[in-house]
Amino acid sequence: MPDAALRSKATESPGRFGAPGSSGDWAKRAAAVLIALGPDLARLVFAHLSEDEIRRIAAAAKDLGAASKETVEASVRTYIEELDGLGADLIAGDGLLRDVAISVVGEEVARRAFDGVAPPPPVDEALGSVLDADPEVLAMVLAREQAQTAALVMAAMEPERAAAVMEHIPEPQRPEILRRMAMVEAVSPDVLREIGQALASELRAAVAGGLRRVDGRTVALEMLRRAPAEQQREVLERIERENPDLAVELRSKLFTFDDLLNLTDRDVQALLKEIDSNDLVVALKGATEEVVQKILGNMSSRAAAMVMDDLQAMGPTRLDVVEEAQGRIVEAALKLADDGRITIVRPSDKMV
Repeated sequence: MPDAALRSKATESPGRFGAPGSSGDWAKRAAAVLIALGPDLARLVFAHLSEDEIRRIAAAAKDLGAASKETVEASVRTYIEELDGLGADLIAGDGLLRDVAISVVGEEVARRAFDGVAPPPPVDEALGSVLDADPEVLAMVLAREQAQTAALVMAAMEPERAAAVMEHIPEPQRPEILRRMAMVEAVSPDVLREIGQALASELRAAVAGGLRRVDGRTVALEMLRRAPAEQQREVLERIERENPDLAVELRSKLFTFDDLLNLTDRDVQALLKEIDSNDLVVALKGATEEVVQKILGNMSSRAAAMVMDDLQAMGPTRLDVVEEAQGRIVEAALKLADDGRITIVRPSDKMV
């Protein structure tokens, strides 16, 4: 019988090809036939089966165990008219079908089917559109919702996708959402359906309205960079009263390790007196050649040679260790600037 006919017969629903009896009869016959067909033909049939059908056939294959040719022939007669040349006695048919299922529908679906794990419940269309939405846009919408709503939606996702969405959720909101997610055990389909419909509407409005993520912190930082020193200080002091952590972050980014290039030689020399020599070597490990030369050019020949020797002898260093050392040097420079001992030149400053 042609392959197309085999696929048609094997994929018919139990109500159409099954004789009166339990709903498991058709699955047992289907399992026997697929085992008899062998991997190549069975693979073609599996491509046309739903996950639920695969699960039921998998269960039947386990019950079938080692099937004799006579058992297979009895099952095949229900589907096709002939069984000429369909192999000898069969052993461990569920193992063959497991391999076929993995090659067609993937390991996850096959595992659920053959290990008896129930497939996930059908997803409402609206909720499905929410779960499949762009992680960044979905995170922006969920960030405006109650933590419980965000937790329920993310708990319905695959772990990898939920993690991708969480990356875009504002950090202060993450702990509460995670706490509530950990407490979710079961959710009413009606509740999920209502949430899905509401969020799907918001997502459509977000896309239609051209909603996009903006990096206000970076813009604010650039504005501060261009502000006069006195104005910058006033703004940071006001931010510090309301959000100390944000003030620390902005200060650390206003002046970076690469900005040492903008210091005068005298100011670099003043800075070198305040920093730890080990921090300097580690910090220079990740510095540009221009910064390295700027630093070494303001040291004595002997001190510069020692730093170069230490750099060459240093093995691979973790990036976070280098960044921490650079951060301590930046903090020292900012403190010197606050004390009026060095001058940090900003784009808005006019030099005469």
